[in-house]
Amino acid sequence: MVQRNFQKTTSSNRLGKEKSPYLLQHKDNPVAWYAWGGEAFEAARAQNKPIFLSIGYSTCHWCHVMEKESFEEQEVAQVLNQHFISIKVDREERPDVDKIYMDAVVAMTGHGGWPMSMFLTSDLKPFFGGTYWPKNQFLVVLNQVAHSWNTERQKVEGMSEQMVQHLRAQVSKTTPQEFSDKNLILAYKEALRSFDSTNGGFGHAPKFPPSTKLQLLLRMARRTQNPKVLEMIEVTLDQMARGGIYDHLGGGFHRYSTDEQWLTPHFEKMLYDNASLSWTYLEAYQLTHKEMYREVAREILDYVLRDMTSPEGGFYSAEDADSEGEEGKFYVWTEAELKKHLTEQEFHQFSKVYGVASHGNFEHGATILNLQKEFSWGIKKDPLLHSAHQKLFQVRKKRIHPYKDDKVLTDWNGLMMASMAKGYQVLRDEKYLKAAQKAASFIERKLYKDGKLLKRYREGEAHFEGTLDDYVYLIFALLTLYESDFNVKWFRWARELQKTQDQLFWDSKEGGYFFTVPDAPHLIRRSKEYHDEARPNSNAVSLLNLLRFHDVAFEKETQEKAQKMLQVTSEFSGKYPGAVSQILIALDYALDSSKEIAVIGESRSVETQNILSFLHQEFLPNKVLAFSSEKEASYLPLTDKKTMLQKKTAVYICENQICKLPTTDLNIVKKQVAEFKKYSLE
Repeated sequence: MVQRNFQKTTSSNRLGKEKSPYLLQHKDNPVAWYAWGGEAFEAARAQNKPIFLSIGYSTCHWCHVMEKESFEEQEVAQVLNQHFISIKVDREERPDVDKIYMDAVVAMTGHGGWPMSMFLTSDLKPFFGGTYWPKNQFLVVLNQVAHSWNTERQKVEGMSEQMVQHLRAQVSKTTPQEFSDKNLILAYKEALRSFDSTNGGFGHAPKFPPSTKLQLLLRMARRTQNPKVLEMIEVTLDQMARGGIYDHLGGGFHRYSTDEQWLTPHFEKMLYDNASLSWTYLEAYQLTHKEMYREVAREILDYVLRDMTSPEGGFYSAEDADSEGEEGKFYVWTEAELKKHLTEQEFHQFSKVYGVASHGNFEHGATILNLQKEFSWGIKKDPLLHSAHQKLFQVRKKRIHPYKDDKVLTDWNGLMMASMAKGYQVLRDEKYLKAAQKAASFIERKLYKDGKLLKRYREGEAHFEGTLDDYVYLIFALLTLYESDFNVKWFRWARELQKTQDQLFWDSKEGGYFFTVPDAPHLIRRSKEYHDEARPNSNAVSLLNLLRFHDVAFEKETQEKAQKMLQVTSEFSGKYPGAVSQILIALDYALDSSKEIAVIGESRSVETQNILSFLHQEFLPNKVLAFSSEKEASYLPLTDKKTMLQKKTAVYICENQICKLPTTDLNIVKKQVAEFKKYSLE
C-alpha cells in the first residue's frame, strides 16, 4: 500500500464511475480528473484553462511510476487543479484519441511512448507535450505551460494551429502504382541488413517479437526456397522461445526484451502479442515441422485459455509486469526457493537446464528462467524436469499474481479468435475451436448492436464506437473460423461486417480505409495509416480480407477495392518495406497462384476429414477453403453447383474461378496445392 502524504480530496475526481481499469486506478488521485468527453471540454472553455491530457494503459510500468511520483502527490495535484482541466484516457479503449496525440508528441519531441503527456487548447489542439516526466521536472513543465498560456496566448494558439495542420497533412496519401515482387525483394534486403544472426530478431535492444515480419518471411521462404530466409525465421523463433521473454512455466510471451539476447523482458503480457505469436509459431510449424514450434504455440494457447479467458468467452486484455511493487517478481526464482520446493535431483537438473545460479541473472539474486544453449527444446520431456515444472507451477500459483486487465476489446479478441481457430486447424484439438466459437458468439451477443460493433466490454457494459481495427480483425477471425468449422453463419456475419466497414470507413477519393467513422465527435483528424505497429496494420489486414472474400464470393466490388488498395499501397511499401510487412503479406497473396479450394462431401466421413485435416495442416497461406455437403443449398459461390464424384468426397482446386478437374484422390490434392509461383530474391 502506497502511503500518501496528503489528506484525500477526491470529490472533484470524476473517474469513479468509469469501467476502464486504467481510469479506475486513478479514481482516488487528488487530481480532478475528467474522462475524455464533452463535460471536460466545456469546463476548459468555461474556466479558460488549457487541457492536460494524460494517456496510458493499466499494465504500463511508467504510467504507474508517474502516478506514484506525481498524480498521488498533493503538490502536483494543486498545480494541475488550479491551472488545467486534467483528462485521463485509456489508449486501449480510445485508440482513435491516442493515435492523433501520439503523432503530435512524436512530431514535437522525435519519440513517443506512454504515459503520454499532452497539453491542448480548449478546442483540443495540441501545443506542447512529452511522455514520462519525474515529479520535479513535471512541476517545472506545468508552471511554464501555465505561464505561457496566461501571458503568450496568441503564440500558443498559433503553435497549436500549426500542429493541427501538420497532423492533417500526415494522413497517408499515395500515388497509385503497379504492384510486383520488387517490393518483397526490398523487404527481404532490409530484413537481412538488420538481422541479428547470433540472437535472432532485427536491430538492437530493446527487442520486440517481430511477429508480422516473421509471417512475411515464412511466405518468402515458401515461394523462394531461399535458405537465408529460413535461417532468419528459425534463429529468431528459436532464440525467443529459449529466452527469458518466454514464460517457461506458464506459457506465453512477455512484451519485449530489454537486451539483445531475449533474456531480460519487460514482464507485462499482452493478449495481442500472444495472439500474433501463436499464429506465427503455428505457421512456422506448418512450414518446418519442427516440434518445438508446435509445442510453443500449444503452450501460448493453453496459457490464454487458462489465464486470459472470461467465463462468458471473451479474452482479457493484459497482465501487468509488476506484483508486490516489483517488476517480474511473480516469474523469477532464487536458488533458495528452488531448493525448498524441489528434490535434490530435480533441483540439479532444473538449474542446469535453465541457468540457475546463486548470484542469479536478475534483481535480488533471482533468476529469469532461460533454456541454456547446450540443451534442445526436447529436454523439457525429461521426467525430472517435467516433475520440477509441475511443482513450481503449483507454487507460483500461490504467489500474488500480477494485476490483470479484464476488459474485453473487440479488435484484440478478433486476433485471438483467429489464432484459436488456427490452433484447431494445425493441432487438431477441439478445445481451441470451441474457444474461438464461444468468443465469436460472445462478441455477437455483447459487442454488436444495430449492425455495428462496439469496442470494449467490462462488467456488463459495452461502450465506445468501433474503429477500423475492430471490424478488420473480427472479419479476419470470422473468415478463419469459417475455414475451421465451415459454419456458414460466420462467413455471412463477416460479409455483413465488411459491408458496414465499407460504408463507415472507405475513402472514396484516395482509396483505403480511415480509422474512424466520418462523424466521430471530438477528433481533430481522421487518421489513415498503412504501417504496422505492435499489431498488424488494419488497412493491410483489410486488403487481405478483401482478397479472400473475392476468392470465395466472386464479387466485383470487392475485387475493385482490393485492386485499388494494392495500387495505393505499392508506393508506400516501396518506400518503407521494413514497416509494412502486413501489406506485403497481402501482396504475396495477390501475386501467388492463390488457390480457391472447394470440398464437397459428407462432413463426418473419414475421407472428408482426412482431406480437410491435410488442407488445414499444410502451410498454404494463399488459399481460401470452403466446404459444403452435397445435400445443402450452397450459400457460397465457390461451392455452388459443385457435386461429389461417385458418392465420394470431391475436391475442386481453382484459380481465378477456373477449376482443374475435380478429384477424390488425396495424393492428387497434395500435388495440386503444392504448386505456387516462385520468384528470386537475388
